[in-house]
Amino acid sequence: MIGIHIARDIDDDDIAGMAPLPKLNMSQRGNDQRVQFTRFRYETVFTLVTGVVMIGIAISVISTGIINLWKPDKRVIPEPIALVGAGIATVIMLIVWYLNRRAGRKLQNAALSASAQDSLSDAFTSIGTLISISGALIFKITWLDGATSILVGLFILYSGFKIFMDSSLNLVDYFDPEVEEEYRNVVLSIPGVAHLSELKAHYNGNIVSLDIVVMVDAKMSVLDSYRIAENIERIMHHRFGIMDTDVAFIPDPSSIDDDEIKDKF
Repeated sequence: MIGIHIARDIDDDDIAGMAPLPKLNMSQRGNDQRVQFTRFRYETVFTLVTGVVMIGIAISVISTGIINLWKPDKRVIPEPIALVGAGIATVIMLIVWYLNRRAGRKLQNAALSASAQDSLSDAFTSIGTLISISGALIFKITWLDGATSILVGLFILYSGFKIFMDSSLNLVDYFDPEVEEEYRNVVLSIPGVAHLSELKAHYNGNIVSLDIVVMVDAKMSVLDSYRIAENIERIMHHRFGIMDTDVAFIPDPSSIDDDEIKDKF
């Protein structure tokens, strides 16, 4: 539900690549964009919390499974109606998982993707319950409940840990260096870019933003540099789906005639 509200509340004309309203000035656009990215950061925090909760649940499930496996004689064989309930719960959770996963991929929403993973864990829990009840009713195997609980708990633990690690790396502003190098090579291939002084990619939720500083001819006009910036933004969006690219310019020292100014670069 968190991911749904985030996706619903964001007015993401800029993020979606649509043209901004003509009357919106640059300062307003900057403020609106900062608000958007702050919401995406909250999405990452919520995803991190989901991972922590899943790890806690997994530990509880595993410990309960170990206790049940250690003392199977104390387990009560359930009624057949419990088998029907477990089957219905399994089907419902698989449907919820599918809907959340599809929405998460469509909206590129980390919170919905984490919710889908959580729903899949619930589905596996229901499947484990279905197996243990079937074993108890048909084969009178009382220890099967503990064994399936441990397996389900390990799956939930793996999923929760993966969600926790991914969201933690996003929060500390980690980005794959190999992907950044690919971005760098593409920017350097764009006409008008002499050198690339700095490039840093960021995750804001599942949205990638890019900050770059490029060197251009010192004698280049403002209009030409603006066109280069627009070209960079367009190419990065088309090639990699990057929704926000901030481009800053500095003069290429090799194109400066004044030695005193050149020495400052």
